[in-house]
Amino acid sequence: MLEHLLDFNPEVCEHTPNAALSAEKAGPERMLDAKIATNDWLIQLGAVDSEEIIKPLDTKAAQTAFTNIIAAAPSENTAVAIANVKTPAAVKHLVGMLTAYDWEFVNQAKELRGYVVAQLVEETKSTNANIRLKALGLLGKVTEVGLFTEKIEVKKEELTDTELDTRIKEKLNRFMGVVDVQDILANEP
Repeated sequence: MLEHLLDFNPEVCEHTPNAALSAEKAGPERMLDAKIATNDWLIQLGAVDSEEIIKPLDTKAAQTAFTNIIAAAPSENTAVAIANVKTPAAVKHLVGMLTAYDWEFVNQAKELRGYVVAQLVEETKSTNANIRLKALGLLGKVTEVGLFTEKIEVKKEELTDTELDTRIKEKLNRFMGVVDVQDILANEP
């Protein structure tokens, strides 16, 4: 039954000690890349394609890893979930889900953007001047048009503690009528 293992002599690759990373230091991308490389290596060696024998547990592991990755779960949970994806078929399944998710998300965003722009163009033909003006203003803000781009300037001032304290007290005086109180008894001789 296992006679094929008697003649199994895989090529030994040169390995440098610096090439290995712990699961904590390697992110999800590197862990998935390593699993894909292992899958490719097993195929080169003539390993049986495990797509034919994938188990429900492997599918569940791929789904759990997918959920952790897209939900931005804590890195420890994501690392454990990816480590539980063990068979090449499960790795392919996970990569397929991630690819489909990415493309579906991009396509939905493009469709929604196109729909909104088309509706704004329709609203520019409204008989109500307020609606026409608002639609034209929003169309002007569309990235490709860029007619009404807004700039926000952030100015940073370096202040000492005393200057900062003075400014806070001035604002308090202006808005709340707060007045500095001096202790007269302490100043008397």
